[in-house]
Amino acid sequence: MWIANAHENDFMFPSRRVASKFVVLLGVSIGAFCASAAESVDPALEKLISGPQRSQPNSVRDKYRHPGEVLTFFGVKPDSTVVEILPGAGGYWTEILAPYLKRNGHYIAANGEKASPSAEVQKDNAALAAKLAADPADYDKVTVTEFAADKYAIAPPGSADFVLTFRNIHNWMSAGTTADAFAAFYKALKPGGILGIEEHRGKPDEPQDPLAKSGYVRQDVAIGFAQAAGFKFVGSSEVNANPKDTKDYPSGVWTLPPTFKLGAQDHAKYAAIGESDRFILKFQKP
Repeated sequence: MWIANAHENDFMFPSRRVASKFVVLLGVSIGAFCASAAESVDPALEKLISGPQRSQPNSVRDKYRHPGEVLTFFGVKPDSTVVEILPGAGGYWTEILAPYLKRNGHYIAANGEKASPSAEVQKDNAALAAKLAADPADYDKVTVTEFAADKYAIAPPGSADFVLTFRNIHNWMSAGTTADAFAAFYKALKPGGILGIEEHRGKPDEPQDPLAKSGYVRQDVAIGFAQAAGFKFVGSSEVNANPKDTKDYPSGVWTLPPTFKLGAQDHAKYAAIGESDRFILKFQKP
């Protein structure tokens, strides 16, 4: 654990000599590998995105999350084995991925630790279990595993085509488990497998808070975590970019929708901004 945290610090403080060189190289890499053209979304995937299995609270967020474009950028196919990290209570991606992969692929929901003392984790686990049980037509082939950094195997080693994680890195930074989490992803993926990441994008010209208390993570820092775990950076997508997001709110990213942590205070202002500016990153296990 202490070694892992030392690696994390190297990537979070660009004033250090090694990290400074790393950031310079990343500036070139990010520019060189940014996705330049959008691929067409599989019509079967598009149909599921607008399908009756979607819940209203999830589907209304599609204008910010662009699920078809994101999954297409990562390269997910109907016969893929996909592990989603912490789908949580809402199951936004579960509603799309589980039916898409049901016939020829495999969707694995790596949700929270079953024995976790956290009431929030227990609530999320129970809600996901209820969601799956309520719709066997779409979810009866779903496998649920446990995720707690590198404590459990989220899938049989070397078996997954994709590991996908959406807006979780800031939590692992806060807990000091980022390196362990990425190690678990690496173990689960087969050689050539893809790690797909989405996260709230921090300001590139400001130092990274090592605990990411605002919820924002610098893009170069996230790339550093993945590369330190052995992944090769493949490319990035701007499909979920939001230039209106100024990233300087009283309650961090949770000031914005869908959380609206300040309640009625300046609600219209934050609603007009929309959900956060997010990077989408794609990595490959050699």
